[in-house]
Amino acid sequence: MDFSLSHHTLTILLLSCLTLSNASAENPSDASIILKKMEAAYSGVNDYQTNVEVRTYKIEGSFETQKFLYTFKKPKWIRLDLESPHSGMILVYPDRSGKVGVRPGGWAHIFHFHLPSGNPLIMGASGRRIDQTEVGLLIKNISHSLTDQRRGPIQIEQDGYIRIRVLAVNHFREGILTLYQFFIDKDLWLPVKVEESTPSGQLERSISCQNPRINTDVSDSFFQID
Repeated sequence: MDFSLSHHTLTILLLSCLTLSNASAENPSDASIILKKMEAAYSGVNDYQTNVEVRTYKIEGSFETQKFLYTFKKPKWIRLDLESPHSGMILVYPDRSGKVGVRPGGWAHIFHFHLPSGNPLIMGASGRRIDQTEVGLLIKNISHSLTDQRRGPIQIEQDGYIRIRVLAVNHFREGILTLYQFFIDKDLWLPVKVEESTPSGQLERSISCQNPRINTDVSDSFFQID
């Protein structure tokens, strides 16, 4: 039996090996370029609005969902219009007192509450406060995940998005390691989805931003609910 390979066949095999290696190997130089492009893109953002879906997964695979319209305006105004689970509720940060203004939905909309950003009633399961939700901070956290907080190799893949996968210290839970997957929009050069898994790969949470609108000239009064 002839085990010799033609020059053409050998070339195909070598190219296949290089392609697989490029898709999964640690590539910090590419990560550095991606970070610079995200930072440059964000510098041109004055405000943005996006529909957000947060899924928190349980061990058996089921999940709970939160949906809301998220609006941000520099330097720090944030508004969440909740769709589920508390339809009609509005959260605004900061209110006139520097806290989170809360207006319930339905018949209770006539009432207003003012809570510290760290109040457990308005914090997510990850320990993230409302003032820690905007894209600029996420880009900074991604930078830490790829540099000083990194605890494993960087994997970069490209399909519909640029996908960065890395094991790093959790952004909001001290002492916890999280396997992150960041999805970067190739047109906007901004992160539009984050998946958080255990180091063994068990998916714990996903945050996806759908239909992002950049620089819509949203008015200051939109962030005032009193």
